[in-house]
Amino acid sequence: MEASERDREIEDSLLRHVFETGRGFYLTVAALLTIIAFGGLAWMEQLQGGLGVAGMNQPVYWGLYITNYIFFIGISHAGTLISAILRLTGAEWRRPITRVAEVITVVALIMGSSNILWHLGRPELIYLPLIEPQFLSPLIWDVGAISLYMTGSIVYLYLPLIPDLALLRDRSPRLRGLYKLLALGWTGTERQHARLEKAISIMAVAIIPIAVSVHTVVSWTLAMMLVPMWHTAIFGPYFVVGAIFSGIAALMIAMAILRKVFHLEKFLGALQFNNLSLLLVTMSCLWAYFTLAEHLTAWYGNEHAEMAVLSSRLTGAFAPYFWGMVIACFVMPLAILGPKKTRTITGSVVASTFVLMGMWLERFIIVVSSASHPRSQQMWDAGTYSPSTVEIAITAAEFAAFILCYVLFAKLFPLVSIWEVKEAPEVEAG
Repeated sequence: MEASERDREIEDSLLRHVFETGRGFYLTVAALLTIIAFGGLAWMEQLQGGLGVAGMNQPVYWGLYITNYIFFIGISHAGTLISAILRLTGAEWRRPITRVAEVITVVALIMGSSNILWHLGRPELIYLPLIEPQFLSPLIWDVGAISLYMTGSIVYLYLPLIPDLALLRDRSPRLRGLYKLLALGWTGTERQHARLEKAISIMAVAIIPIAVSVHTVVSWTLAMMLVPMWHTAIFGPYFVVGAIFSGIAALMIAMAILRKVFHLEKFLGALQFNNLSLLLVTMSCLWAYFTLAEHLTAWYGNEHAEMAVLSSRLTGAFAPYFWGMVIACFVMPLAILGPKKTRTITGSVVASTFVLMGMWLERFIIVVSSASHPRSQQMWDAGTYSPSTVEIAITAAEFAAFILCYVLFAKLFPLVSIWEVKEAPEVEAG
C-alpha cells in the first residue's frame, strides 16, 4: 500500500468517531447526566445538613470523598508517567496508546481534586488556604504538587495533539474555528516537527519526577499524622507503586472499551494488551511486597494502637474488605495473566477490573480503618462510620462525570495519535 493511501486510511479510521455521531452517544450522555444530577441533589442535601448527613463524625472524619481523592489521583498515573516512560525508552508499541493514557491523567486529576470540594462543609471558603497558606501543612503541599502536575499533564497532552488538531482544522466540517485556534498555525514543516519532538521529550523527562512526587505528597497527607498505621515512611513508595498499578488497570479497561465502541482493533491490539498485562503482573507483585512489609512491621512492633487497626483488618470488621483487596489485587491478576493461555484481551480486562476494585478497597481500608481506631481508645465508640446514601450518590456522580469527560473528549479529538501512528513503519497493533 502506498504511503499516501495508507495515511488516508489511518486518518479515516481514527477520525470516524469525531465526524460521525450515533444515537448511542446521546443515550450515553443522557444517562451520565442523570447520574450526575442525582449527585448534585445529594450535594445540595449535604450543604444544608452538614457533613453529618454523609456519615462522617468523630473519630472518622474522612470517608468516601478522601478515598475517591486518593483513588483518582492514583489512576492519573496511567497517562503521563506510563506514556513518558514508554516514550523515553523508545517502545514503538506505545504509539496507539499514549493519548488514551494521557487523557485519563487529566480527567482523573480533575475528578480527584473535586473531592476536596465535596469534603468541605463551607465550600465557598475554599480560597482561604490559598491566600493564607500554612506551609507546614501537608494539605498545602498537596495543592502545590497537584497544581504543578495538572499543568504539566495538560501541556503534555496538548503538545502531541497539535498535528492532529491541524488535520481536524483542514477536514472537519464543524468547529473549524476552534481547531484552527488550537492548532497554532501548524503546517507540518520539518522545523515544526523538530521543535515539537524536542518539546515533547523535555516534558516527558520533566513529568516523571513530578508524577512520582505527587502521589508521594498525597501519601504524606496521611503519613505526617500520628494515626495508627498512617505514620510510616513506607507510605511514599507504597502509594506510588499502587498508583502505577491502578493506572495500568484503568488504561487497559479504557483501551478495551474504546477498541470495541470505536472499532479500533487495528490500532489497539493484542501486542499492547500483552505488554501492559505483563507490566500489571509485575506491579501486582511489587504491591504485594509493600503490603506485606507494611503489615508485618506493624505486627512485629506489637504497638497497642496499631495492633487494633491490624486486627480489624485481618480478622475484624474490615477483614472482608482487606482479604477481598488481597484477592483482587494479587491472586486474580496472577491467576489470570500469569498463564499465557489466559493472557488475552478479555483476560486483561477481567484482571484489570479486579485490580481497580481492589485498589479502591485499599484506599478505603487505609483511610477508614485507621481513623476508626485513634490512639485514644475512649474515642473508638464515639461513632461508627458507614457510607451514607449522600456519599454514595456523589461518588456515583463523580465516576459518571469521569466517563462523561472522556466521552466528550473522544467526540472532539482523536483518541489515537494519528501523526505518530502514521510515522511508524506499520500500525503497531499486534
